[in-house]
Amino acid sequence: VFTFSCRFELFEDFDGQSIGNCPFSQRLFMVLWLKGVTFDVTTVDMKRKPDILKDLAPGAQPPFLLYGSEVKTDTNKIEEFLEEHLCPPKYPRLAARNPESNTAGLDVFSKFSAYVKNSNPQTNENLEKGLLKALKKLDDYLGSPLPDEIDENSADEVISSSRPFLDGQALTLADCNLLPKIHIVKVVCLKYRNFTIPQSLTNLWRYLNAAYAREEFSSTCPVDEEIYFAYSSVAKALK
Repeated sequence: VFTFSCRFELFEDFDGQSIGNCPFSQRLFMVLWLKGVTFDVTTVDMKRKPDILKDLAPGAQPPFLLYGSEVKTDTNKIEEFLEEHLCPPKYPRLAARNPESNTAGLDVFSKFSAYVKNSNPQTNENLEKGLLKALKKLDDYLGSPLPDEIDENSADEVISSSRPFLDGQALTLADCNLLPKIHIVKVVCLKYRNFTIPQSLTNLWRYLNAAYAREEFSSTCPVDEEIYFAYSSVAKALK
């Protein structure tokens, strides 16, 4: 038996029930959902967090996991724990088969952060190009066939992939890590930079559309207003 706690940042005037913007919590929500685990969601206003959270992991920011008397506060360690303990035959393994799937797109969020935090119009174009380059790199990975998509005995050369997710036909831990961040990139860039992910990145859009069609992702996404609120003091106006 374990207790799982997540971070929720709420509007100050919200009803205290809305899921806030935290890609780390969403990542772990997706893992639990894909594992088929039944879990409860309790929203917490981190500006007025209850004493129990302060006592459980002093100085730590959720999400964190309580297992017996042990508290885990590192998201990667929590994910490793869930994968190790929620394992077959009762629970599916979610680890990606291809190591490259775990690192695909990881530079997108850092390029995005530099782009939206910049207030200098003279550097905006170059930062936008940097983000586009990272998105194109992810698009290329999604469009490149994985080893198990290539039949060495076939005379036909496989030069592209139409798989829906990073590592194939199923969502994996790699997707749980990346998708919440890509969603934030999409929402924030449109709101604060009037920038949209180009439709020419067809592999990336196939990936996003496939993800939004899955309840494990779409139902764990915060509403756009929560993301706007979280980035209202982060995204800088160009001046």
